[in-house]
Amino acid sequence: MKKEEEYSRKMSYQKSEKLRDHYIERHKRRYSSGAILSAPDKVLLITVAFLVIIGFMAIFSASAPKCIDEGGQPAQFLIKQVICFVVGFIGMRFFTNYDYKKLADWTTVFAGIIIVLLVLVDFTPLGVMVNGAKRWINLFGFQLQPSEFAKPAVVLLLATIFRKDANLFDQNKWTGAFLPIIFMLGLIFIQPNLSMVILLLSVSVVMFLSAGGSLKLFFSCLGAGILSVIVAATTIIKPYQMQRITTWQHPELDPQGAGYNIIQSLIAFASGGLTGVGYGGSIQKLSYLPECHTDFIFAIIAEELGWIGCVMIIGLFWTLIHRGFIIASRCPDMFGKLLAVGITFSLGFQAFLNISVASSFFPTTGVPLPFISYGGSSLIVSLCMVGVLLNISKKRIKKIRNAENV
Repeated sequence: MKKEEEYSRKMSYQKSEKLRDHYIERHKRRYSSGAILSAPDKVLLITVAFLVIIGFMAIFSASAPKCIDEGGQPAQFLIKQVICFVVGFIGMRFFTNYDYKKLADWTTVFAGIIIVLLVLVDFTPLGVMVNGAKRWINLFGFQLQPSEFAKPAVVLLLATIFRKDANLFDQNKWTGAFLPIIFMLGLIFIQPNLSMVILLLSVSVVMFLSAGGSLKLFFSCLGAGILSVIVAATTIIKPYQMQRITTWQHPELDPQGAGYNIIQSLIAFASGGLTGVGYGGSIQKLSYLPECHTDFIFAIIAEELGWIGCVMIIGLFWTLIHRGFIIASRCPDMFGKLLAVGITFSLGFQAFLNISVASSFFPTTGVPLPFISYGGSSLIVSLCMVGVLLNISKKRIKKIRNAENV
């Protein structure tokens, strides 16, 4: 009996020693990079969920009267949006679990695909013209907007080249990243889609400064950019684009023409007041405000939910921006930091542009409200970008104890 007890104690001791060694080795491997792996950011995930749900409600409310007038299914736009959400949700789940560092290996391939799609839109019959702009392409019965996919492509390119330094004049960087970006900007400008060009340029500037780029070079480029805008305003920009600026300043000069959308949008804001007319009670969506389920959906939200609803939407986007920059600050590597900054600023600035247009703070542009406006390409791209952001949020910088002292 004594031998059996001694043998049992010896085996138990050896087993505990092996478990301890395994525990130590596991923690060494886990913490060797100075970062621990945690669950995705719950606040960001909940914020996006609220935005998507509000988008579903707003799309149904804004589009149902139009569908009924045309003899269609009242929820047809909502059904299409839900289908795109399913695709986007699958993409979000994939990128949440796919190591974001591996995305650098696909940057050039992805940018090449986007350039090919933009060429097909601009120069082939596959491009679809809507309201004077050729921004969509029909592929296998599905309609896509390649310029939306250019947002993550530009963010990936810049994060890849700026992760070491922000020297703009490195020859390899010009050939590897800046030329594809220039091609994309040029092809998007031809469509024409000036608002997307402004968005991509703004994202590029923010990522350049976030990577520690030269302020002297930035201000030099800013001066050259202002000069280019002045020249473009007199030579390159088309008459209807200049008319948008004039109409924005004085919409009452053409209330039945170019100023119609802005005036009707402002009427929606005024009608909403503090608490709104109630969900589904909008008058402006009854053929008064065109494209009310896409570019001007925020005006319908303002009319139905009032000032309180507007503050809620803005607060959700502010939370998204806040969490995104927190994720960027906690990421242990520069590539992840720049990805988080680019994605966060892209979504936040796009929301700012759309809300500013609807409230007549900026001239009219064709930028949708992320997660809320009707549009499959925008929703899919936005959800996939959030997936990358959630993946980055799983990395945390944390000071730990020495594993040997565990």
